[in-house]
Order: sequence, then structure tokens, then C-alpha cells
Amino acid sequence: MLQNIRDNSQGWIAKTIIGVIIALLALTGFDAIFNATSNSQNAAKVNGEEISLDQLSEAVNLQRRQLQQQLGKDFDASLLDEKLLREAALKGLIERKLLLQGAQEADFSFSQSALDQLILQTPEFQVDGKFNADRFDQVIRQMNYNRLQFRQMLEQEMLIGQLRAGLAGSGFVTAAEVEAFARLEKQTRDFATLALKADPAAVSVSDDDIKAYYDGHVDQFMSPEQVVIEYVELKKAAFFSQVEAKEEDLQAQYQKEISNLAEQRQAGHILVEVNDKLNEEQAKAKIEQVKQRLDKGEDFAALAKEFSDDSGSAANGGDLGFAGPGVYEPAFEEALYALKEGEVSAPVRTQYGWHLIKLLGVQAPEVPSFDSLKPKLEHDIKAQQVEQRFVEVSKELEDAAFEASDLAQPAQELNLEVKTSEPFGREGGEGLAANRQVLQAAFSPEVLEDGANSSAIELDPDTVVVLRVKEHKKPEQLALDKVSDSIRQHLMTEKASEDAKAKGEALIASLRDGKTPVEQAKDGQSWQVVEAATRSQEGVEPVLLQAVFRMPKPAAADKPEFTGVKLGNGDYVVIRLNGVSQAEAKLSDEEKAMYSRFLASRSGQQDFASYRRQLQEKAEIERF
Repeated sequence: MLQNIRDNSQGWIAKTIIGVIIALLALTGFDAIFNATSNSQNAAKVNGEEISLDQLSEAVNLQRRQLQQQLGKDFDASLLDEKLLREAALKGLIERKLLLQGAQEADFSFSQSALDQLILQTPEFQVDGKFNADRFDQVIRQMNYNRLQFRQMLEQEMLIGQLRAGLAGSGFVTAAEVEAFARLEKQTRDFATLALKADPAAVSVSDDDIKAYYDGHVDQFMSPEQVVIEYVELKKAAFFSQVEAKEEDLQAQYQKEISNLAEQRQAGHILVEVNDKLNEEQAKAKIEQVKQRLDKGEDFAALAKEFSDDSGSAANGGDLGFAGPGVYEPAFEEALYALKEGEVSAPVRTQYGWHLIKLLGVQAPEVPSFDSLKPKLEHDIKAQQVEQRFVEVSKELEDAAFEASDLAQPAQELNLEVKTSEPFGREGGEGLAANRQVLQAAFSPEVLEDGANSSAIELDPDTVVVLRVKEHKKPEQLALDKVSDSIRQHLMTEKASEDAKAKGEALIASLRDGKTPVEQAKDGQSWQVVEAATRSQEGVEPVLLQAVFRMPKPAAADKPEFTGVKLGNGDYVVIRLNGVSQAEAKLSDEEKAMYSRFLASRSGQQDFASYRRQLQEKAEIERF
């Protein structure tokens, strides 16, 4: 094919192709090409704002990690449908972008000072009850964020939270609605049930019935399609014995580790904000007055409680806790690190306003010894080498398998063992056959029909396999005599259930017409009476309870309502509703408040859901 194109590149074929390209350009315009190029790094645009492929990739990975945390060791990443995962992640990013745009349009904001306080007071970032910069870095690094990215993400989350709270919190209900809901919620019902058992032993099924069902459902009686596969498995752990950590590398890694340890400083501050009440000059004059009082010997903590606009720290005498470099704004940090313990800075201007900063304490980093870190350092260095070697050998395995007609040669070249699986079908099996990627590869046309080796399949970050189909067992029609017993049982159960339902419906019709008195409609067993049942009544099957509370109120005490419900086991239950009791007792203030909060919250959530739909409907969304 390629040679034919090359041979004809100067002939009529080339001229025809060029002619088609020119025609397409004339019809679609060069803009289409340029737009495609410009959007090659984007996953979508929302009202002109871009969502990059990198953001989408991060969102997909985050979803995968969250599932792994929720399911723990039972989580198998291969069972995830990557297309559905990507679609869900993109949908979430688009919705997040719309909500952020909505929050910005509504002028919601979250100050950097409040963001600082939120970070400093988050328990996950604290050690022994105090903020710890190393712990902070460790946690956000696990989330694949640097400090700036995390602050941006957190600010966005708080803005969305404000928007949600503003809408959801605005829901309200009237007193009449609360009372109506309470009456329904407190309503009780008196009813009785009569179960008509489905008895398979009481029905008969002929051989002709079995044959007819078999002929009409031939697709149900096929042997499962199965394959037996051969595979070679590459384990990352096998490479650790092949690498070593040199002493100079260990020392270099140790120096790198301890260089990241930073001194922690405990800061206190008094903040005077520049805002609508105080302009720049007034705020500066106020902070200078506070500084004069400090210079005269007044207590810093007392003045912070009296004057600081940072409500989060003012209650603690301005104490911000311990933090390392990179947490505070540069001007604030520069002033803090220029102080000696107990000193107070001159007024410092940041984007929040004017500060007086006091160094309350200093914690020198605890430097672990080389010997204490050596096992970790050795493992880390070896892991880096093993990772590189594992990637290289995985590529060698894939290349060798692609070129070979079976797995014997690749296995011999890489000193691997060819293993054989138990038979399994498209629904999977145990061990290797439980992996979705393995199933997809084993039943792919290239492997199943063409007999090719698969590409390298990553079972987990430490394991790669290549497989081929050794045996293909195609579906075959099962003989009638092998399935007749299961068909007979199915038909008997089905027929018994139909008979019970028919008998029950006839009984209900007779009861409604008054032809059969209630006391005679017992069929060898008594009515099971339940009085004053609530909507969450214990001891009653939910399907029966739902049916009871859907029934209309009886017209009179001597005129009950009737209905019937088929249960999952085939039994049919006749329900007799005797009466409905409406709660008339006055609600206590506590009950009113509880119902009001519940209904208002539900109303607010509905309002927020409507707002999100409105944003979606009005938005200009492009997916690439």
C-alpha cells in the first residue's frame, strides 16, 4: 500500500488527493485547521474559558485515587471504564467552571488572610495541635499540588461553597407547609395482610411445556464462550536484587533530604485592614498608634484582642502558630524572619492591610542522622533505578512479543516463565481473569481471531503481562436433557407465582364487591394485623409499607380498602387498609424547628440544583 502511494505520488492519484484537500480548504476554511491546532491542548471551553487536557488528566487521576481510597485493597483500577471516567471528570470540571463563573459574577470573594487562617487551622496540616509546614507540604504533595496550586484550588472551593450556601441557605417554608408535612409524617395506618403462598409443588409442568420453553429461548441454553491463555509476567520486585545504592548516592540523597528541613517560626500579628471604613492613611495612622502603645510597654496579646481585624487570630492574642518559609505573603515573611525572638516589627503593608508582627518563638528543625535514614534512602535510590529498568524491560518484552509468533522466544530472552490460565469467559474469572484489561485483550479480534500476542498490559504499577490465546472454546447449544431440570423448576416457580397472583386478585375483587366477607377470606391462615403503623414501621417489608401508604383512605370504618402486592419470592399478599389516623397534636417548638430546617434545606438544595441547570442551559460549552 505504502509503496503504491510512493510510486504514484507524481501521477494522477497525487493530483486527485491534492485537489480534494484544496476543495476541503475552500469549503471549511483555514480557520478550522487553526482552531483545531489551537485547541489541541484543551479538553473544553466554557463561556470562552479553557479547560486544559492537563486539568482533565489530573481530574481523572483524582477520581481514580478517591476510588482507591474508598475501596482499599479490593480496588482494581482495570475494572474502570476509562471513557466513562473521563466523561465524568470532564462533566465535573465543566460544572466547577460554571459555578466559579457564577460566584465571580455574583461578586463572592474569599480573602487571602481568611485563606491563611483556614490553612493554619486545618487539623490535617498540624502536628501536636500546631501548624507544621512539612506536614502541609507532605499532604498537598500527595494530592499532586504545590503551595500556589493548593491555595488556588482551596480559594475556588471556598467560593463555590459560598455560592452553594448562599442559594441553598436561602430556602424557606411557611408555617402551613411545616404543619402539612408534619401531619403526613406523623400519619399512622391500621392494616392487615393475608399472604397467598406460591407453591411450586402444587403445580405440574409437562414435557411439552419444557420443550416449548427450550425452543423459544435457545439463546439462554448455550455453553459459555471461554478461552485459555498463555502469559508471561514481569514483576518490578524482581529487579531490586539487580541494582545497588552507592555510598556517594546515599550521602547525596541524605543531604537533599535534610536540606528540605526548615526552621519553624511562631508569629503573632495585629492587623488593621484597609477597607471602606479606613483608607490607607487612616489604617496606617491607627497601626502606628498601636505601635506607640507597644513601645510604652503594653501587652501585645491584649492589644491584638482589642485592635486586630483578623478575627481568627485576635482571640488568641494574635498568635498564628508555627509555620515555615513559603506560607505567608513575601513582605510578611521577610519582616518575620528579620526579627529576633520577642521583637515586634515596624508596620508592614501587605494586600490585607497594615500589620505589626511579633516573633513569639523559634523551632529549629530536628535533623535525623544518616544511619536512621539509610534504609529509606537505600530503598528510594534503588526504587528509582528499578523504575527505569522496569520500564526498559517492559518495552523489550512488548517489542519481543510483537515480533514473535508465540511467547516462548520472549520468555527465553528475558528469563521469564510461560504460564497457563484456567478457562474463563467474557465475564471474567479469578486471579488474572478478573482484570478488565486482560479480558479486553484476550477477547480482542487481534488476539482471539488472528492469534497474535497482546501488547504489554499493566495489571498494577508493579506488574506487566503479555498474553496470547492458547485455546478458544466457542459457545455450543446445550442438549435439552442437560437443562430440562432447571427449566422445569423455573416454570413451576413461575406458574405457582402466577396462580397465587390470580387467586389473590380474584379474592380482592370479591372482597371489594362484598361477595366474600373479610373473616372468610383466610385460606387456611389468619390476617396479620398491624395497628398505628408509621412510614418507617419496623417488622414490615418495605414493599408492603409503601403500598399501604399509597392506598386511599377508606370511605368509612366498615368499608376497608384492598390492594395486592407480589413479593420477590412469588407469594402474593392481599392488603386490607382499615383506617388512617391523622395526628392532630400541636407541634412543639423543637419539632417545628426540626421540620422547618429539613424542608428549608430540601427547598434550598432544589433551588441550587435549578441554578446549576440554568447555568448549563445558558452556557456556551465546547468539547474537543
